[in-house]
Amino acid sequence: MKPFGYVRAATTAEALAAYAAAPGAHFLAGGTNLVDLMKLGVAEPRTLVDVRGLPLDSVDATPDGGLLVGATVRNSDLAAHPAVRTRYRALSQALLAGASGQLRNTATTGGNLLQRTRCGYFQDVGKPCNKREPGSGCPAVEGHHRDLAVLGHSPHCVATHPSDMAVALAAFGATVRAEGPDGPRSVPVTSFHRLPGDRPDVDTELRPGELITAVELPPAPGVRSVYRKVRDRSSYAFALVSVAAVLAVEDGRIRHAALAFGGLAHRPWRAWTAEERLLGAPATAAVFEQAAEAELDAAQPLRDNAFKVRLAGDLAVRVLTGLAGGAA
Repeated sequence: MKPFGYVRAATTAEALAAYAAAPGAHFLAGGTNLVDLMKLGVAEPRTLVDVRGLPLDSVDATPDGGLLVGATVRNSDLAAHPAVRTRYRALSQALLAGASGQLRNTATTGGNLLQRTRCGYFQDVGKPCNKREPGSGCPAVEGHHRDLAVLGHSPHCVATHPSDMAVALAAFGATVRAEGPDGPRSVPVTSFHRLPGDRPDVDTELRPGELITAVELPPAPGVRSVYRKVRDRSSYAFALVSVAAVLAVEDGRIRHAALAFGGLAHRPWRAWTAEERLLGAPATAAVFEQAAEAELDAAQPLRDNAFKVRLAGDLAVRVLTGLAGGAA
């Protein structure tokens, strides 16, 4: 056991001040990922700043018809919220697919976004890992990488981001709100998580000392959505491939389309190329297949995970076809 300090903050200002006063501090919410990493020796915070008491635990309507989700809203509460279940169905489905009921009752919105990769090399302090120790190497490139990235990876890291929730948020075009020493700011979910490049140890665009305070969902009128996840077993497993799709069809043509993949990259992968092909096109399986192929042409699979490319394409086509049929 390694000793660490503990501070329980009552306001965002208190949390930011406590973090700034304790070099090596970490914010703590549900702790479902951070505590595991502490047990493994991957994370060694000198001080934990507990933010569960902050008034950030509500889901509120925004003036334009969207939703503002506080950072400490529990995953179970968000999945069950009536507005999420009806207007942002893919988000509810993603949260329910993400973990056991016990974990959903503890995990928070902000913490879900900040969870770190489940790559076995990252979690084993006895092995090198550029994400854990920059410059030590990435043994996954030539080692066990069946579950790892096929898009956006680099020679320095082939890890994937594990969040289901973040994939759905990316498809809905959500925005992360944060507050730090320089005041509040917002970052689109689609660019909140970083690709590894030569700094895989830096997961997100959060600045030092910043705390996530909320996630904002824009209005989603007249759209249907769904989240589907393929995994090695039916529960308590991270995605090999997942898809969040948002679709609106009018007179047989696609009025709005948003598509995001999970399990394929270091961040939720918003399929911008596919969406360009879909907008205004007929809502047919052939169009969906062409769009998915165009997106996945950029894939660079490793020795043992090329199957994920075909799997992702097939899943996207199936999901979009189902949504189009429902919309019609």
